[in-house]
Amino acid sequence: MNKEPMTIEGYDLLVEEFKFLLEVEKPKTAEEKLVAAAQGDRSENADYHAAKEKLRFIDRRLFLLNSMIEKSQIIDPSSFKHKKVSFGSTVNILNLDTDEEETYTLCGVLESEPENGLISVHSPLAKSMIGKEVEDEFVLKLPKTKKEYEILKIEYINIFSLKKNIRKKIDFSFH
Repeated sequence: MNKEPMTIEGYDLLVEEFKFLLEVEKPKTAEEKLVAAAQGDRSENADYHAAKEKLRFIDRRLFLLNSMIEKSQIIDPSSFKHKKVSFGSTVNILNLDTDEEETYTLCGVLESEPENGLISVHSPLAKSMIGKEVEDEFVLKLPKTKKEYEILKIEYINIFSLKKNIRKKIDFSFH
């Protein structure tokens, strides 16, 4: 089984959602289904069918979350020196072709937000940077072109302090 790197915060969020769905949402929905079933004819009972469908969604999500939890490998990036690019590094790079600076933070797939600079360690750009040091140059090979970069700065900034899309308890429910 391939392990997926993630921070303790990311792992805790998965477990929190799993527990909420299992201990709160699923029993509540099962009760709604029982109440609706007691109203008689199930073939035309919209409440019954809605609760049944909601239970299916909850079970699918529980299965997915359980799979993610089992595959996760908790890594504490604050314990690394970040002299070289690694999981959790925030890296400031210079595009040598355009002379533009870009900043990315390497994280696990489940914590990534590419639109906010949080990129998966499995992405081509991250793979090109891992193990590099400040002033190292590297080439990112893309299907029709290649880009050349230089690493300007490597530091550690907590991944969750950079995230813009953190799921909260209200997001765990199915409406």
